[in-house]
Amino acid sequence: MNNLIESEVFSLTLVIGTYLAASTLYRKTHISLLHPLLTSIFVIIVILKTMHIDYEVFQRGSHLIHFMLGPSVVALGYVLYEQIQYLKGNVVSILTAIFVGAIIGIISVIAIGKFMGADSTLIATLEPKSVTTPIAMGIAEKSGGNPSLTAVIVVAVGIFGSIVGPFVMKILGIESRIAKGLALGASSHGVGTSVAIQIGAVEGALSGLAIGLMGVMTAILVPIIGYLLTLF
Repeated sequence: MNNLIESEVFSLTLVIGTYLAASTLYRKTHISLLHPLLTSIFVIIVILKTMHIDYEVFQRGSHLIHFMLGPSVVALGYVLYEQIQYLKGNVVSILTAIFVGAIIGIISVIAIGKFMGADSTLIATLEPKSVTTPIAMGIAEKSGGNPSLTAVIVVAVGIFGSIVGPFVMKILGIESRIAKGLALGASSHGVGTSVAIQIGAVEGALSGLAIGLMGVMTAILVPIIGYLLTLF
């Protein structure tokens, strides 16, 4: 029995099966709190606790899913290639939007964290909250944060943004397909991109682009902003 629990087959079946069941439930109910990722996380935690399975054992068995995070982001490049015509004439505005978004995202975390008395470790953990998980964990580790906690925060931010984002853009009257895609990708990374793809091909492509640009700019800006703050 222990050999089965520790096997990759068990871990992969648990993760994929739980997500498919959660997705089916979400499509039937359309209840925001039953978002597939949120439901899957809760169910898997309950199962691991109930069956007394160590997280390290589960992590080893599901390492293939973790590995596929990187290639899945890269694969979004093909979707972007299909919609490449929307980049023409918009390169400067796209880069400016992501650059400003990255700066505001980092500085807002630092400002709110310091205002609420958070220590430097927690602030460093929160800074890459809007970046896709593999990149965010690397940034957090280099800047003195907690990569494991960063991964949890990134998932939470992604779920929140994917649920609230479309509603906020509708309230604000944002109709631009490029703006919608960039907003979801820059603020909610992979989870937001999955929602953007459902909205439309253009939104999905630009959201995928935003993931990569946001990751690169955040990785560059975090140490620069951190250094500048030490001068004041």
